[in-house]
Amino acid sequence: MRVAVIGGTGLIGSQVVKILNAAGHEAAPHAQSTGVDVISGQGLDEAVAKADVVVNLTNSPTFDDASAAFFQTSMDNLVAAARKGGVGHFVILSIVGADQVPELDYYRAKVLQEDVLAAGPIPYSIVRATQFMEFVPAVLSWTTDGDTVRLPSTPIQPIASKDVADAVAEIAAGAPLNDIYEIAGPEIFPLDELGRITLSRKGDGRTVVTDPTAGMFAVVKGDVLTDMDAHLAPTRYADWLS
Repeated sequence: MRVAVIGGTGLIGSQVVKILNAAGHEAAPHAQSTGVDVISGQGLDEAVAKADVVVNLTNSPTFDDASAAFFQTSMDNLVAAARKGGVGHFVILSIVGADQVPELDYYRAKVLQEDVLAAGPIPYSIVRATQFMEFVPAVLSWTTDGDTVRLPSTPIQPIASKDVADAVAEIAAGAPLNDIYEIAGPEIFPLDELGRITLSRKGDGRTVVTDPTAGMFAVVKGDVLTDMDAHLAPTRYADWLS
């Protein structure tokens, strides 16, 4: 298959391109650095021309209320270009539980992205993943004050980016689902405990204090960001840390 991977130079996209090409497909990475702009539309028609599948892994530059405009515009442009190019399968990556956290602007924006795709004319697949293991250090940095990290005990089911990329590539190479496919890490941790494990393994002297009001995950109610009924990825957090 010919696959146009939009956002194909990023954390997930670069791995998806490599996996698909290794499997014998023709996957091409497209990004601003290659002259493709999903907001202005520059280069989009050329990027998806003759592609059998489009995988959109672009991301909003911000997590605030501006993210909705990014996903609306980028998806409108991409769907139009894909339809013009005769694309038969459109894949995006979203977040497990995104529709259960309307308090977060970015999560609402991801649901908007899903809705635009599902309402469009192109057969589609939506891959929802849990929180990436690679993002844990950033989460810790958001609520660090000196030697103290404040974190809520929100349940998190971290997944390695490689496992996400494997799932996206597998879905992209298959028939459109016209539905959602969920993938998650094999273990669930309270976020504060995940922070303690991470700092301990890295020899980081910061101390984690449990604070139910700290950071963006404080607004998450219950275990909506986890799903043990999803397809469970193989990589455990301790193995990823090592």
